[in-house]
Amino acid sequence: MTTTVPRYDTSARLFSGLLRHFADLRDMSHGDGAVTRHEKEQHFRTSADLLSPVVHEVLDALNGSLLQGQGTVDDSGAVRSADGGLVRDWTLGWAEQERRGIAPVHVLAYYGAGFHHPHLRGGTVGEWPFNVFDADQAALERGTIEAIVAAEIHNLVFEADFRIVPATTAHAPARGQGFIR
Repeated sequence: MTTTVPRYDTSARLFSGLLRHFADLRDMSHGDGAVTRHEKEQHFRTSADLLSPVVHEVLDALNGSLLQGQGTVDDSGAVRSADGGLVRDWTLGWAEQERRGIAPVHVLAYYGAGFHHPHLRGGTVGEWPFNVFDADQAALERGTIEAIVAAEIHNLVFEADFRIVPATTAHAPARGQGFIR
């Protein structure tokens, strides 16, 4: 007898958030039918709270591996943005990044004042839909958060160089034996 192992269906992870996003645009509402700015802002706050553990896990993983525990994760909580919208900013900063004068790794959830609904982005990359209404949907956003964080650290290396990543230099060859720069 042959047993078939089912493949992981990535469509739930990849496309369910997009479908919710597009349905919001189609229905001119957000989530469970929210249409007023106040209702949508309440959804934003709840959604950001649901997503926060996922963001912290991903940033903690980056800190533990590539930054070798040298970083600090900060969470702004939901606050008013300069345009009057809402933003929640999770950051991962570390001494070498600060010393080089470059931004920390950012994961942002934001709901701009003129937006129909909120989005996710990094400090240097973005836009992703942010249509999370329960813990299961938040968990499905892990891949998106990982992509944002990976792109962020990659772009920060471009702004400085690879030496901002402690794991890169921890067991590196002596200068001139493999470093390019």
